Amino acid sequence: MHDGSGPDAGRRLRDPRYDILFEPVRIGPVTAKNRFYQVPHCNGGGYRDPSAAAEMRRVKSEGGWGVIFTEQVEIHHSSEITPFIELRIWDDDDLPGLAKMSDAIHSHGALAGIELAYSGANGPNLYTREVPLAPSHTPILTFTSDPVQARAMDKEDIRNLRHWHKLAYRRAKRAGYDILCLYGAHGFGVIQHFLSPRTNQRTDEYGGSLENRSRLLKELISDARDEVGDSCAIAVRLSLDELAGEAGFSNAQLRDLVAMHSELPDLWDFAHGTWEACSGTSRFKPEGAQEDLIRGLRQLTPRPVVGVGRFTSADMMVRQVKQGLMDFIGAARPSIADPFLPRKIDEGRIEDIRECIGCNICVSGDMTMSLSRCTQNSSFMEEWRKGWHPEHIRPKQSDTRVLVVGAGPAGLSAAHKAGLRGYEVALAEAGGELGGRVTRESRLPGLSAWARVRDYRQGQILRMANVSVYRDSALTDEDILGFGFEHVAIATGARWRRDGVARFNLLPVPMAPAMPVFTPDDIMSGHLPSGRVVIYDDDHYYMGSVLAELLVQAGRQVVFLTPSTRVAEWSFNTLEQGAIQARLLDAGVDVRITRGLGSVESDGVTAMCTYTGRREAIACEGLVMVTARLPEDGLYLALKAREAEWGAHGLRTVRVIGDANAPAAIAWATYAGHRYAEELDAAPLGDALPFRREVAHIRN
Repeated sequence: MHDGSGPDAGRRLRDPRYDILFEPVRIGPVTAKNRFYQVPHCNGGGYRDPSAAAEMRRVKSEGGWGVIFTEQVEIHHSSEITPFIELRIWDDDDLPGLAKMSDAIHSHGALAGIELAYSGANGPNLYTREVPLAPSHTPILTFTSDPVQARAMDKEDIRNLRHWHKLAYRRAKRAGYDILCLYGAHGFGVIQHFLSPRTNQRTDEYGGSLENRSRLLKELISDARDEVGDSCAIAVRLSLDELAGEAGFSNAQLRDLVAMHSELPDLWDFAHGTWEACSGTSRFKPEGAQEDLIRGLRQLTPRPVVGVGRFTSADMMVRQVKQGLMDFIGAARPSIADPFLPRKIDEGRIEDIRECIGCNICVSGDMTMSLSRCTQNSSFMEEWRKGWHPEHIRPKQSDTRVLVVGAGPAGLSAAHKAGLRGYEVALAEAGGELGGRVTRESRLPGLSAWARVRDYRQGQILRMANVSVYRDSALTDEDILGFGFEHVAIATGARWRRDGVARFNLLPVPMAPAMPVFTPDDIMSGHLPSGRVVIYDDDHYYMGSVLAELLVQAGRQVVFLTPSTRVAEWSFNTLEQGAIQARLLDAGVDVRITRGLGSVESDGVTAMCTYTGRREAIACEGLVMVTARLPEDGLYLALKAREAEWGAHGLRTVRVIGDANAPAAIAWATYAGHRYAEELDAAPLGDALPFRREVAHIRN
């Protein structure tokens, strides 16, 4: 069954406006069946979870992508980025996993691409303990400032580097890949390190002029052609702009490079200079944000060009091609949010597309060395582990009925997926609008795209005859027992605490009653403090900084207080921490880091240095607490207290899900709703794991 299926489901005619997106495009010796190009993206699985990563990409092939890439694949043990978990092609032992992935990609006619990476100045080698190599002597440029330096390569090292690439080319070909892409973007690859004057201070034939700095790139591509002949296409992924002015590899230098070597690779893949700039959240980067940087590059080369821009609109994609900006629509995050995006455009089902919201929760999986997840697509990286599919779900196992209480992200997801299984579902919402927290939060500065979480699920549900939606329906335990539903899911959300309890203070903060104290719930309801306001952020994600923006826009003077060493510390994992802190500083917010909340007085707050315990008084007229949340689980607890009565009313199960169970990010809530529906009538697992995993083979 397809998401959104119903009596009028089935293939419809493709809108002719989008025909151009389905034209085949030649890449050297191979041909892509259409212009949909899943660029390399990490997923938190890598060498640890190869089957999960392979099945994830098989689903994308089923979804109609013309080209599907791996994440970065480390070509040699002398350059690896532990603790991050990527793929490896160090020796032949890595080939079975890589071949499994290429087979999965080929399963529905996509070309399989592999991104070959030698990290150089970004490879600390914490696992292999090898001395890192780079164009020049430089500290290792990692996220965590590892106390390691790279040694400048001599000529023998460069010869070895070329040899290691040749081995990788041979292995990639044996593993079944059609496109071999050399990674030199985002500051992560040795190619960019040679191209950039910032990291290449050599005085030999590999340094100085752009022609010299591009010598290694030219040699590596020449070597690739010698190794694989006409059996594989050769691509290169380069930064559009290193964002360091002329001291770095600028957009102007990139244009000179493409003009100088216009026919060197079979395809040019362009991405912004840093990962943060390339994959910024929707709060900071709109769709197509790199358009000005890529404009005109296509005219410098006869080879096809791919670019990215978190493209979710088919009309925007068409414009990119028709205006000669790119030949392929590159996508990572949109391909995660909806692996079937190409097929839905092809089948005239635009309304069924799950549009990426640009929250970067997917990126956080890679940054935290855990499996990635997606707010919009809860099946992402669960395709193999749990057998979930973004478009298909097993049919119901009985004629029992389901009541979902609460239409926030968890409730909408549960009702949607249970409805797809064929159950009769009632969705009861206490308020007049659906969406819960995503509706409220999408009205905050920069978060409008988050409403897509609601809009997609609401749009699907309203077309389903077996799902009924009841607004303005606050329910009691007595009501629920009287309805006679066999299954009940409680998805009543959570509320923000106003007592200061979070990580720094595990107990309530001493508080003078005269100080007006607000929570994010108050602010989102339109109740704003006046005068000088302290925002105390012990949540460390986006909420505190977004509220600071809102209050500044409303004319308030804001002091941002946090026990962390940075504003919105966890947003480092979503690649937006630097942008958040810069925005607050530019807005005139008084940022005070490493300051916990000691007490709340009638005329201000007392802050405590998290290192020394020294106290300081901060005068204010209002305090906004962005701390922990409490689940709204009263209805669930009331039903649990009456469990002895369930049988008499036909009630079999009551589950509490999402924030009502344990508050977390929105992606956790949509996952909880999906999981509820998937496991609704599953047999008890007992002591068995609720997912599959791969365990390392033990050698003698």
